[in-house]
Amino acid sequence: MINGYYDATGAMVTQFNRLNVISNNLANVNTAGFKQDDIIIGDFERLFSEKRDELPLENNTKEAAKFINRNLNKVPIVVEEYTDFSIGDIQKTSNPLDIALKEKNQFFAVETPGGEKLTRAGNFNLDENGYLVTKDGFKVLDDKNNPIQLSPSHPVTIDKNGNIYQNKARVATLKIVRIDNLNTLKKVGNNMFDYIPETAVIDPNNSTLQGFLEKSNINPVKEMTNLIETNRLVEQYQKVMTTFMDDLNRDAIEKLANVRA
Repeated sequence: MINGYYDATGAMVTQFNRLNVISNNLANVNTAGFKQDDIIIGDFERLFSEKRDELPLENNTKEAAKFINRNLNKVPIVVEEYTDFSIGDIQKTSNPLDIALKEKNQFFAVETPGGEKLTRAGNFNLDENGYLVTKDGFKVLDDKNNPIQLSPSHPVTIDKNGNIYQNKARVATLKIVRIDNLNTLKKVGNNMFDYIPETAVIDPNNSTLQGFLEKSNINPVKEMTNLIETNRLVEQYQKVMTTFMDDLNRDAIEKLANVRA
């Protein structure tokens, strides 16, 4: 009976993890360039089998392990968490400092206290010193890895190749990084990604749309449906756990009463 309680507990923890992912997605529905996260739920048996088959002791460990935790083998667990890099809706804003990227594997390079990071969020501004910065104040880099500084008093024009012009003169070129293997990217917060420099290619050609902004790729209706579904599963597992505890307590009381008798 106690194994059934563990089954329900493990399943409920998995749904809590799913709730965290869904809640974060919903919190970023209106975040420019945000990419949806999702999880894959598998079962303990498959993962346990994979690890068991790697164990070095052929008989004493590998074979015997087949019978260990048999009641836990079907507990659902998070197998993998991944990011959906599909392009969100492209919205026209007519703001000259709003820039959208055309391909899903293209990113802006920005300077942060933790080093160079990548982002899809193109809602830029100028700080008090004229530097082109993200919403969080991180400086946008040019193709020479220098922060881009512009004159606030002159109009800004950006062509399709990421070239920035003021007074008909090119003042900088955005550092547009192309990542062919998106699985190598890692979310680090602030709508940014860490990347392996060796996997990146600087390629600003035919990459940018000035006056447009990429929205998040989250479908709020779908996420709300997932949220309701997950909450219901949590409630069901909680009821199962309560039932198990009531039965266990009653069983314990009856056994203790029989011993005393």
